[in-house]
Amino acid sequence: MCSIFGMFDLQPGDDLAALRRQALELSQRQRHRGPDWSGVFVDAGVILVHERLAIVDPASGAQPLRSRDGALALAVNGEIYNHRELALELDYDFTTGSDCEVINALYREHGSDLVPQLNGIFAFALWDGEAGRYLIARDPIGVCPLYWGHDEQGRLCVASEMKALVGLCADVAAFPPGHVYDSVSGELQCYYAKPWREHASTRGHEVPAPELRRAFEQAVHRQLMTDVPYGVLLSGGLDSSLVAACAAQFARERVEDDDRSEAWWPRLHSFAIGLEGSPDLAAAQIAADALGTVHHGFVYTFWEGLDALPEVIRHIETYDVTTIRAATPMYLLARRIKAMGVKMVLSGEGSDELFGGYLYFHKAPSAEAFHEETVRKLDALHSYDCLRANKAMMAWGVEARVPFLDLEFIDVAMGMDAKCKMAGNGRIEKAVLREAFAGALPDAILWRQKEQFSDGVGYGWIDGLKAHAAQQVSDREFAAAAARFPFNTPATREAYFYRRIFEQHFPGEACAATVPGGKSIACSSPAALAWDPAFAHAADPSGRAVRGVHSDALA
Repeated sequence: MCSIFGMFDLQPGDDLAALRRQALELSQRQRHRGPDWSGVFVDAGVILVHERLAIVDPASGAQPLRSRDGALALAVNGEIYNHRELALELDYDFTTGSDCEVINALYREHGSDLVPQLNGIFAFALWDGEAGRYLIARDPIGVCPLYWGHDEQGRLCVASEMKALVGLCADVAAFPPGHVYDSVSGELQCYYAKPWREHASTRGHEVPAPELRRAFEQAVHRQLMTDVPYGVLLSGGLDSSLVAACAAQFARERVEDDDRSEAWWPRLHSFAIGLEGSPDLAAAQIAADALGTVHHGFVYTFWEGLDALPEVIRHIETYDVTTIRAATPMYLLARRIKAMGVKMVLSGEGSDELFGGYLYFHKAPSAEAFHEETVRKLDALHSYDCLRANKAMMAWGVEARVPFLDLEFIDVAMGMDAKCKMAGNGRIEKAVLREAFAGALPDAILWRQKEQFSDGVGYGWIDGLKAHAAQQVSDREFAAAAARFPFNTPATREAYFYRRIFEQHFPGEACAATVPGGKSIACSSPAALAWDPAFAHAADPSGRAVRGVHSDALA
């Protein structure tokens, strides 16, 4: 994974040399995402800058990627998992072994219709010099971040992180996932529309346990595409442990077959973090021992986390409370992982959205309501867990891949009738997933209750943050919160504390508007608060707010 910066719609009178320098300076703000190399392309109508984190084809895959005839220039942040299959069907003269070059090849045959054929995580900008045309696109779920806006001269600018556009674009906004912008039409078009978005299309459809397990194993295998050392994030929760179990299986197969073509490290390394005595550290060790990973459990202190907060908020570009709570230990973990020479990790994000794993789903009144909430959660992932995992890890140049959000697996999981996923009345959340992987993990892990990452690192983390914010935000400040922050007014002192830091790095209404708002309980959407009258009075993003479900609920 890398970063991209693009400036389009340049005019004949523009000073290309000055704009090139400006583009390089702005791109440097996100160079942590791509510390391995920088590439620049300049043409009469465009400037593209790429900061590279070399994961696939590190020797020859530098970007922007050019076509053999020089007409196409492509800057990509991401990975295309089905690039080999696609390349077999294309008549194109490839110049590198990069998985991303298949985008140029597809463009030559299909134009903007290329995007739905990609299975991967990506944000890209493509320039066709012959046609004077450009495309900008983002993956369907928004695993890879992308922002866009216009400078004072009306030039369209795009960047992987918002910080590269602050001070340049007054109208900066998130580029929507699942969309492509084609300069020929000048319109933003949705290319990702699935039948499973409507519950009616899934009604009565069950997925046998062996089929569900096989689909996820295949997703993990696809995402092990790498030429550099890799590992897995292992919190000891169900999701990360299933990812680790599948990855460990394929690592063992490589050792037995003596096939080192897929990765340099056939021994799987796993990583966890938490406060001293945290639930996650203990559970992660149990899972690691069972799976035979080379495990690294790191302990951080509350003050180490607190000291990192300003940098965390600057990197993840949000003031959302849950995201910041969880991103901080992840940020600290990424630094440890980077120091060990690992450049890519697999992570468990997306499972709770697909299978209704958050504890508030126990209160879903019907299968239809359950399904509609999973769709809402998937639509919002780019603003929450995907944003957190990507930016917290990439702050240190570590790429996080998310097999649960593999596009083929999403179709399997979301095509299932939600009645098969429902929890409550003695049935644990994500039971259908747990049953599919019977025997793959110790029962203590396979049947462990959902623990949100910000809780699992140690309950003292969230409690300490609340107490610290109460000291830092005065009664007078908090009383005037609506006057200072009329958009998404902070509802708690903790939220005010984070918003104040965010504003220092990202001033203005446009930046604030990139962060969604609304009340939430245990990471719910605002709509789900109607499921239980008690939710309206106990709304807190912690999973411990769901009384009667969480085993250690808040009083």
